[in-house]
Amino acid sequence: MTAPSDLVRHYGLYGEVDAAPDVMHCETIAERSVLHAWELAPRRHARLHQLLWLSQGRGMTRLDDAELALAPGALVNVPLGVVHAFTFEPGSDGLVVTLADTTVDELLKGEPEVRRALAQPWVGEADAALQAQTLRPLAAEFGAAHPAHPARSLVLRGLCATLLGRAARVASAQAGPQAHSAESNLLQRFESLLEAHFKEHWRVSDYARALAVSPTHLSRVVRSATGAPASHLIDARIVREARRHLAFTHLQVASIAYTLGYQDPSLFSRVFARVTGRSPREYRRQVAGQ
Repeated sequence: MTAPSDLVRHYGLYGEVDAAPDVMHCETIAERSVLHAWELAPRRHARLHQLLWLSQGRGMTRLDDAELALAPGALVNVPLGVVHAFTFEPGSDGLVVTLADTTVDELLKGEPEVRRALAQPWVGEADAALQAQTLRPLAAEFGAAHPAHPARSLVLRGLCATLLGRAARVASAQAGPQAHSAESNLLQRFESLLEAHFKEHWRVSDYARALAVSPTHLSRVVRSATGAPASHLIDARIVREARRHLAFTHLQVASIAYTLGYQDPSLFSRVFARVTGRSPREYRRQVAGQ
């Protein structure tokens, strides 16, 4: 399943569009895989988070550099930007649930532990309750109700929030006692400070000083837990807030920049573009076109 990195393609929703056209998207493994001889080539999604559940059959997945076997009941977490590929036995089936980054941000607001649990790619096991009470009802609601059906969006958001929460429990169960280590405690304290001070544009050294650790140690702990250095989480937090303003308010880009503590709106635009790959105005246009 390995492939040279220059063959890894960036996809929107299964290579079709740049952003999710609905609250979320749900389809069976079979309906997509059968078109590609049960093998989905390496790809990455810049703005989409996916959860795959294998209900029957077996397969293999590649998540960045790791290759892992899939058995019935497997739950695969694929965060934004992670290179992933799948090979299934003919006749395999299950569900692929796809959520736009803006939806994930909205649902996980104020839930740093859940966000952290879902920030890394992993393969776990969906228990009977997760399958029967969340995954199957989510697929049924998505498939049965017309997009204009009253309260459809609310119901889907509620089921997606439940799915993310229960997926985070799967990840936490796999982490075991390590989740309560001193490093995990430091990470939680860092996340709390980040929530309180991200608009003040604290640097890594500022957070490290407040936590009484060195910047190097803080970045090592953050990278070990999330796969990214502390500086990336700092930028990502302010950009996440910016995306909410761009998606859900009519504030001008300059006003959003000032609201987020920037004295220079052009600096805000550069930071936003560096993190997301698009300007604030481009991002707003794409969200409005969903």
